[in-house]
Amino acid sequence: MAAAMNRNRLPGRCTRDREPPDAPISEAMTDEQQAEAVTIAGVMSPAPRDIWQSLADADEHALPFQTPAWTDALCASGDWMDASRLYTFSDGRQAVLPLVRRRRRAVDVAATEASMPPQWGSGGAVCAASLSEADLRAVLEDLRAAPALRVLLRPSPLRAAMWAAAMPRGTTTVQHVAHILDLDGGFALVAGQRFHRSTRRYIRIAERSGLTVESATGAALVPQYHELYLRWVERRARERHVPRGIAHHRAEPRRRLELIAAHMGPSCRIWHARHDGRPAAALMLVVHGAHAVYLRGCSDLALTRRTKANDLLQRLAIEEACAAGCRYYHMGESGGVASLMSFKERFGARPFSFRELRLERLPVTSLEACVGRTMAAVEARLLAAGARR
Repeated sequence: MAAAMNRNRLPGRCTRDREPPDAPISEAMTDEQQAEAVTIAGVMSPAPRDIWQSLADADEHALPFQTPAWTDALCASGDWMDASRLYTFSDGRQAVLPLVRRRRRAVDVAATEASMPPQWGSGGAVCAASLSEADLRAVLEDLRAAPALRVLLRPSPLRAAMWAAAMPRGTTTVQHVAHILDLDGGFALVAGQRFHRSTRRYIRIAERSGLTVESATGAALVPQYHELYLRWVERRARERHVPRGIAHHRAEPRRRLELIAAHMGPSCRIWHARHDGRPAAALMLVVHGAHAVYLRGCSDLALTRRTKANDLLQRLAIEEACAAGCRYYHMGESGGVASLMSFKERFGARPFSFRELRLERLPVTSLEACVGRTMAAVEARLLAAGARR
């Protein structure tokens, strides 16, 4: 199959949150006890980089998206500016919330703040000690008091249940589903027991198919990755009768990938597979602490059907994550595409349902949904008309 990009799309219906394996269980406290236990003593924005980095390094739940380097890449893209917040609690603990504010807004009241924006992964606070539901409630109340038009908070699927429990009344939520592979036990156990037998067979086919695979950290292979990605975009455009110019306009810019790879440095690795000199598949991985994230993937459908190059690159990325000591391999959202979800589940990844929180002064999410449905209907009609020509 052709590996699609892990875009942030919105599934159509809500499902119940699932807890990750070995999720920590906090002691039950009454609301009154929690309120007495936690207050925010101070807030600093932007957060000092040295404190932020130390907290991200100490937090076993921190994802690559929650590091200062990721925010630096995001802000360098030009659309967002750093609005991260360092919280100091009354008991001396500190936490940093990675947060960005959209540029080009004349007044704060019209601004959008996000942790993180669409296509830029998950957010949420990092802390050396465990954050309680009361801690998160205090953070959300602070964000709700901000002058921004709305604040978006998309937590890690593994931490989302606690954020959802802490959200204030009136919060808008958007349901998402992401797939995560548990790497506990190491690569041999994961490949032998969690990979489906068809996946192991496809990997053997790939290893005998004559593929040549190169990999590098940082931005060295971004040009090769993006060239193949644009071919994938153009093939999809032809299938859907979308004009080439529109397809390229919608495509992810190469500069964004270069910024991510450059800022993440050795924490970012790209694999690129060729068959008889022709680009077949590529994969981009970012790692921080216990978490590896399959960030992007693309392929040549005709070649991958024969060579199973996507399966081989996933195997290499998962093995790399295990060697780095990661506990989880995040395979991202699938936009409700059944074939992509099936592909991830063949590697043993499980679906996790979680909610994105939106603190809004006006019903922007409802308006966006209405506009989105209208545009989707118009595009469907145009595609149908193009197919009849």
